Amino acid sequence: MLTHCTHIAFQGTRRLALGSLEEVALAVQGSLDTGESVLAFEAWTGRQVDLDLRGTREEVRARYAEREQERRPGRPKLGVVPREVTLLPRHWEWLSSQPGGASVALRKLVEEARRANEEKDRVRLAREAAHRFMTVMAGNEPGFEEAMRALFSGDRERFGLMIYGLPDDVQAHVLEMVKVAFQA
Repeated sequence: MLTHCTHIAFQGTRRLALGSLEEVALAVQGSLDTGESVLAFEAWTGRQVDLDLRGTREEVRARYAEREQERRPGRPKLGVVPREVTLLPRHWEWLSSQPGGASVALRKLVEEARRANEEKDRVRLAREAAHRFMTVMAGNEPGFEEAMRALFSGDRERFGLMIYGLPDDVQAHVLEMVKVAFQA
């Protein structure tokens, strides 16, 4: 369901749109006259997204198509992004003595840590994403806190029971989000 979709929007508790940021923004813009609240999210992270819906459909389309093509600083072909790292002097000394220098050594260390913790990180990120989304969409629902305890303890059966009463579209999205969290 979410494989190629990056964003999702809900009008109240009904799923309004699922797709690219541009597609979701256009769907939300077209639904504003109903008076019902609309919320948009990054589909996999559960983070809320603020949409700029000013102007005509063509202006909104152009704005979001442009965003998808924005370039970032660094080496664009590799996706390298410069950031600041703060380390103790002994760390810098060790890094500078490594073959290829500090950048190469840091990249190797990060890749090794990523590989070693890949499954745990995927589960953790899925749980955090579901928590973010559910806090917004179901935080006031009965059983929310118990559902969160079940999610973070890895109790799939209890989690399923606690979200059973959620509105259908919200429940369907939550179940899609937590598939990874319960794979381990």
